[in-house]
Parts: sequence; structure tokens; C-alpha cells
Amino acid sequence: MSDRSVAVLAGGLSHEREVSLRSGKRLAGALRSVGVDVREWDADASLIERLRTDRPSAAIVALHGGEGENGAIHAVLELLGVPYVGTASAACRRAWDKPTAKAEFARAGLDTPDWIALPHTTFRELGAQAVLDAMVERLGLPLMLKPDQGGSALGAQVVRAAADLPAAMVSCLAYADTVLAERFVTGTEVAVSVVHDGALPRALPPVEVEAPGGVYDYTARYTPGATSFHCPARLPADTIALLERTALEAHALLGLRDLSRMDAVVDGEGRVQILEVNVSPGLTDTSLLPTAVAADGGDLGTVFAALVEKAIERG
Repeated sequence: MSDRSVAVLAGGLSHEREVSLRSGKRLAGALRSVGVDVREWDADASLIERLRTDRPSAAIVALHGGEGENGAIHAVLELLGVPYVGTASAACRRAWDKPTAKAEFARAGLDTPDWIALPHTTFRELGAQAVLDAMVERLGLPLMLKPDQGGSALGAQVVRAAADLPAAMVSCLAYADTVLAERFVTGTEVAVSVVHDGALPRALPPVEVEAPGGVYDYTARYTPGATSFHCPARLPADTIALLERTALEAHALLGLRDLSRMDAVVDGEGRVQILEVNVSPGLTDTSLLPTAVAADGGDLGTVFAALVEKAIERG
């Protein structure tokens, strides 16, 4: 890899900028440890000029939220003909929009919690209370409210009482124009990463998430020691196998490439309820993909170096 130069793109202007910078820094260090020539670049107004004048062998998108996951930066890399690790722009858009992805899962027969997605204009035009009442009647309580697009659980919260719904809606709408209301599923929360660093995509060992209060929110995700992780998950072997099959199926169904992370809950009946699939998994010290790589006996730098080679081969 000594003859390869890789641009790790991190930062950007989304709500998840700081998390992205941490992911990029860790990834850059991991790649350097296996002999890769790494440039760490922010996704700002200087990026296109840098890509033109100091063209890397490949780029890795370590951005979270916004342009890092909705396909925008990927489309720019395609426009410039720069090979990159990750999913093609069109499929990024499909995965980024949570209601669209959930509809794909449901059509394919995969389990995902029942939901409804409504823009803020619906609440304004039809009367917020009437819409909220109908939502509770249809989906019941508790509910998980989250922005229809976004990551790191920003704006997401569990609502256990109808009286708390209006404030939760306001919190969601601070991050997106559409709210996804999802039936809250109790069970074991698990993340399964998929990497395509060999001949075929493979699922890494599932990571069980044991968050304080049972809610894996932003604080629980990024505060060291706040959440306990178990990898592999403390689940029966047949459930582990089902999780891995489901992650691979969801990855293929959405047309994803190179890597992804499925977030799911194994409910009381042993069913895998898919919450979402992330095309740009976090790589911080508390993130789940690096935890799974380590549990698999691998090295983060080696895994991503192999993904870089695949990206260069694709051209």
C-alpha cells in the first residue's frame, strides 16, 4: 500500500461534524499503521480543488449525516472520477431516507417496526393534536420518534406518555422537516456490520448494545463508559446466524457497497426488527464497527486498506 494515497474525508457542516472528525482521525491513524499514505481533508469549499490538484488514489468518506450519507459527496467524487470506498450515490440516498428504506424492508418480507412518517406541514394544516391522537391510536405507546433523515440518534427519543408527544415532535423537527414515528420494540438492541473486504460481503460478529435506561441515544453513543457492549452478542447461535443473514440481505436489498451497519432489535419472539442501515458507520473509540472488527480478530487499517484496493480496481 505504500504507493497508494488515500484522502480521508471528514468533518463537513452537518450536526455530526465533531463525531465525523473523530471517525476520520481514528481511520487515518489505522491506515497509516499499515503503511498507507493518508491525507485528512475536511469536506469544505477547498475540497474539489484539492481533489483536482492533489488527486489521491482513492477517497474514503468518513462523514456522518447530511452530505456524508445522503449521496451528495459520493456524487461529487463520481463527477470528478475519484475512486472511493463506500456505497454509490443513488443507493446512499435510498438508505439515508429512513421511511424509504423501511418500505423496502417491508416489501422484501424483512421485519421492521410499524411506522408512519409525516412532514411538519401535516401537523400545521390538519391540527397537531388531532394528528398525534391518530398516531397513538394507530401505533400505540410507547413510540420512538426520530427525524426521517439523520444519524447518531440526534433528535430521537422514546415517548411513553401522550402528553410528552408535542415536545418530542419539536425536538425531532429541529433536525428534519419530517418526523418518523415508529412503534417502540423492546428486546436486545444489536448492530451488525457488513464489510466486503474479500471475495464476498461478510457479516462481522453482532455487537449487543446495553445502554443506560435501555435507550441508545446520542449521549449513550459517545460518552465513554456510558454504554456496555458485548461482542459477539449474548444471544443463541441461531439468533446470531439470523442477524448475520438479515444484515447481508438488507445490505444487498438497498444496493449498498463495501460496508454498512444494520441497527436492529431482537424482540421477545426472536425476530430481527430492522431499525435502519447506515452507509457510513462511525469509527470513533465508542463506535460499533471497530468493536466488531476487533472481535473478529481483524485490524481496522487492514480492513479499510482492502476496501481501498477494491475501490481502485473499480476505477
